[in-house]
Amino acid sequence: MNCRMVGSALAMFAVVVCVACSNSAGRPAQNSAVIPPDQIVDFSVLYGQNCAGCHGVEGSGGAAMALANPVFLVIADDDVIRHAAANGVLGTPMPAFAQSAGGMLTGFQIDALVRGIRSWAEPDALRGTIPPPYATQSPGDAQHGAAAYRTYCSSCHGAGGRGGSKASSIVDGSYLALTSDQQLRTIVIAGRPELGAPDWRRDVEGKPMSPQDISDVVAWLASQRPKFPGQPYPTASIVPANGGS
Repeated sequence: MNCRMVGSALAMFAVVVCVACSNSAGRPAQNSAVIPPDQIVDFSVLYGQNCAGCHGVEGSGGAAMALANPVFLVIADDDVIRHAAANGVLGTPMPAFAQSAGGMLTGFQIDALVRGIRSWAEPDALRGTIPPPYATQSPGDAQHGAAAYRTYCSSCHGAGGRGGSKASSIVDGSYLALTSDQQLRTIVIAGRPELGAPDWRRDVEGKPMSPQDISDVVAWLASQRPKFPGQPYPTASIVPANGGS
């Protein structure tokens, strides 16, 4: 075999090896570069990884209220959604997601979440009805709130808010300890349709709650919140370390 034939054989061998390597199992394909986590701005990915566990697939609701709730998206502007996503909600299980507040997401990623959540809004959700304000600076009256609760809420949540045939207790200490006053107000206004809870217009047919009714009911609910959640402990169940001897 002369030098030319040897060279051709080696060249052919190199081509075969390169083709085999390029098609080997586990080898990354062309244009398959991994995107660093802090550069992902696809809403479906960000929402699925950070929000869906509590707020449900596509904002449908879960342990936390549905973000695709059309009334919520009318009363809560972009700043409200951005602040909650970035900084969390004090006194609730909602954590901060922004890097500036100790989370994992950049400002661009928070903005992508806000835009995606806003895309679920329904422009004609209220058909000209003016909703109560998302927040209020005027404190409600708990005593008046007890009366408003009986009018608007007791048919589902029972006398005193301890639960009824249609809905669970809303004065449970554990629930109130994990729910802020603003969250209570948001739920009273927007409802939780995924759980069958109506918005502020439909508790009593033809008689929507007024902004003052809402503030008063929230004040009454907040007055039921325990100062020290989980206490007092049931002493009868406590067994001494020495077994009682």
